[in-house]
Amino acid sequence: MVTGERARFHDRRDAGRELAHALMRYKGAKDTIVLALPRGGVVIGYEVCLALRVPLDVLVVRKLGTPANPELAMGALAETGYRHLNTDVIHTYGVTDGQLEEEVRRQQQEIHRRIERYRGGRPLPRLKGQTVIVVDDGIATGATLYASLDALRNAGAARVVAAVPVAPPEASRELDRKVDEAVILQTPACFFGISQFYDRFPQVEDEEVIACLETVREALSSGKRSSG
Repeated sequence: MVTGERARFHDRRDAGRELAHALMRYKGAKDTIVLALPRGGVVIGYEVCLALRVPLDVLVVRKLGTPANPELAMGALAETGYRHLNTDVIHTYGVTDGQLEEEVRRQQQEIHRRIERYRGGRPLPRLKGQTVIVVDDGIATGATLYASLDALRNAGAARVVAAVPVAPPEASRELDRKVDEAVILQTPACFFGISQFYDRFPQVEDEEVIACLETVREALSSGKRSSG
């Protein structure tokens, strides 16, 4: 599902609220969880989960950068161990097996650090048989999101939904092949980077990620107590 374009989002929270509106059919749904890609996706997920009243957690995925240009993704690595590789980039830039494995080891260390920081070392919650809504603040190359989606399929998720505020048109076509449902608010033809569609797009720090996760957990917990 792709909705019409508008100028831009004020910030990630604004985008998250709009995305939540597009996902309202999942409000209070059983066996449903939102997994956000840190860091920016967690702020989006925070707004989505508060509106939908469903749990929020993180799925830690790291881009695998090429040796010559770490910003250029030759793939991505999910915390489950699943790898998504862009063989065209690997071959074009002559990346050796040794260089690839060195980058994988480097990103594994960062994945472990983030799992400890964000979840206290806990494993992912049970995903088998669940509807999993994967959120991020946008799609650029798509490497990290695609690794996430394939990892969730391997983990036995019953239904996978990808939800982002903005993505290039070709990403929406790719998502349709990978998920049960894709929710993208904007697919502008003129796409240079995610940040161009936000008035404010600051770096998200670990402390904000943790605060978002804790706030949603407390809000859902207090809601259960009051309805019990």
